[in-house]
Amino acid sequence: MKIDLVSIIIPVYNAERYLKDTINTFLNQTYKNWEAIFVDDCSTDNSKKIIINYSKKDKRIKYFCQDKNGGPALARNKGVDLAKGQFICYMDADDLWQKNKLEKQIEFMKEKQCAFSYHSYEFADCNCKPMGKKVIAKEKLMYNEALKNNIISTITVMFDLNKIDKELIKMPNIKYVEDTATWWKVLRNGYIAFGIPDLYSFYRRIENSHSSNKLRTQKSLWYLYRKEEGLNVFSSMYCLFLKNINAILRRL
Repeated sequence: MKIDLVSIIIPVYNAERYLKDTINTFLNQTYKNWEAIFVDDCSTDNSKKIIINYSKKDKRIKYFCQDKNGGPALARNKGVDLAKGQFICYMDADDLWQKNKLEKQIEFMKEKQCAFSYHSYEFADCNCKPMGKKVIAKEKLMYNEALKNNIISTITVMFDLNKIDKELIKMPNIKYVEDTATWWKVLRNGYIAFGIPDLYSFYRRIENSHSSNKLRTQKSLWYLYRKEEGLNVFSSMYCLFLKNINAILRRL
């Protein structure tokens, strides 16, 4: 583990349209001590070529290709295995950060001495034009509240591996909700997610994306409540209802 190095994990699948913007997000960061680990989930477009070309110019950019397509959870887990940094954070291949995101989030984590942090974000359209709808992080988010209102976006999360075990942040391979399952697992194990109110990222709303199939997501969430979290039917229905209401309100 390299002290103060940030390992940025990016799963990639046919993301050539957005990759240049995403890579420039890293290159323009005010904090320079990072490595970007792109894990290609067997893309069939020019994603590999784009990443390799950038990696030749900047050794902080790393490329790895999975043996077979396994979904974002397995790709992120491979990235975590390859990571050398003290800090772990995540980026999707189609989202963007503010240029001071890493600098400010690391300052925050050191100040709070916390293992798990996240920050506010804003929705954007497919061209990354801000849509004016913002999700503001709470000062502290604990397990019971997260079950009913999980406002943590993957691209806002950072972990300090000096304070949390790598294995605990590995994502279960549960389609559509692998990230939510991970945050709940970490919180269930006694950690608190410390929130930063400032906006440091833009979440693109893209049709036909991994998270856009709402029915499948609902089925996965039900499985998550019942099987992973061990909630009874009534509690699962209650939490799922509140989670959906809160999700709708965030998008209005």
